[in-house]
Amino acid sequence: MSATSARPSPAAQPSGGAFILKKALISAAVALVLFSLMIGVRTEAGPQGGLIYWTRFGDLAAMVGTVFGGSIIVELLRQWWGPIDKDRIVPKPVQSAMSFAGRWLAPALLVFAFLVPVIFYNQRYILDLSILVLTYVMLGWGLNVVVGLAGLLDLGYVAFYAVGAYSYALLATNFGLSFWVCLPLAGILAAFWGVLLGFPVLRLRGDYLAIVTLAFGEIIRLVIINWQSLTGGPNGVSGIPRPTMFGIPLTPGDDGLAARLGIEFSPTHRLVFLFYLILAMALLTNWVTIRLRRLPIGRAWEALREDEVACRALGINTTTTKLTAFATGAMFGGLAGAFFATRQGFISPESFTFQESALVLAIVVLGGMGSQLGVALAALTMIGGFELFRGFDQYRMLVFGMAMVVLMIWRPRGLIGHRAPTVFLERNQAISSDLVKEGHG
Repeated sequence: MSATSARPSPAAQPSGGAFILKKALISAAVALVLFSLMIGVRTEAGPQGGLIYWTRFGDLAAMVGTVFGGSIIVELLRQWWGPIDKDRIVPKPVQSAMSFAGRWLAPALLVFAFLVPVIFYNQRYILDLSILVLTYVMLGWGLNVVVGLAGLLDLGYVAFYAVGAYSYALLATNFGLSFWVCLPLAGILAAFWGVLLGFPVLRLRGDYLAIVTLAFGEIIRLVIINWQSLTGGPNGVSGIPRPTMFGIPLTPGDDGLAARLGIEFSPTHRLVFLFYLILAMALLTNWVTIRLRRLPIGRAWEALREDEVACRALGINTTTTKLTAFATGAMFGGLAGAFFATRQGFISPESFTFQESALVLAIVVLGGMGSQLGVALAALTMIGGFELFRGFDQYRMLVFGMAMVVLMIWRPRGLIGHRAPTVFLERNQAISSDLVKEGHG
């Protein structure tokens, strides 16, 4: 029996009101269990230090009812549409329009990024948020080298972020080095630690690799906390020097940039400078990544991602391939960490927890592993989304989590899933009969 005949037809699949009602009841029961403690019961510390709680069964019932009704609607739509067919769901003209818009989306976003300080010059909040988004875009592109291109699941990426931040902070405060000298040093030191991480995990794959990288991230954080003579421990490092424009400080003094240009000083000048600085660093990360993908090392990363056994069979040195992936991704993370330190002026271990690694990994996965544009859109959505849902108070994380689940159901390979090889044959080529066993090409 062929695989096609063994597949159940749409008519043979379960359907009808009883089936839909059963699935809706199951979904509602799961929602009731999950949301009982998150929504049904609210706890807080009382004025006497004890734990007080109150119930919100009305909100819980509304949420369970929403899940119940949504499940019925989803099943009805699924039976109405039948098997998922892209041509049926999205008409051809709409597909053409979306393809045309996709080609111009990246240039439009780049132009808009350059104009952000001009459009929102007097809105400090927008500038700060834009700098934060670009920082996570750079982190996402750095992790995309390890996860998206090489296929190595890294849950401890925040360790390289911390190494870069503390490298710049300690070098700048103890030795008086400028930002432009410390920036490449922070990247080199982070890449060195990436190689150190790569050696113990050469033989590990999948979940085991993820556990080891997670442990590495926690080791770095604990070392930072306990090595108080060097890192300041939980108190962190303060008084980190601000960046200068090639030696010219952005201060209101006579030697500042504003005085030399003969314009009135404004604190916004430093924000605009930081914005264009992180934008340039992010674009450099993107350009280097794209160029590396087209080199032999980039194609080796893609081969390692698809099948490590076949990669070995082709004669590719998987040791150097993995080490270069870890080192490259760690270098970009270290550069982003150095920028974070100079922007904040203060760093502490609380800024480099596992939540940061999880957030950057979520950006890469939701954007589409291997897709540069998808990572940028995911960073904009996730970091900006937190601010967009700030008015929801305690429901913000719930709404945001539900949006992520819907996105992963709708686009399981990310916003812009991209796993196409860098080099491929555009047309079929016949092989000489002398080169094949059957005697024909």
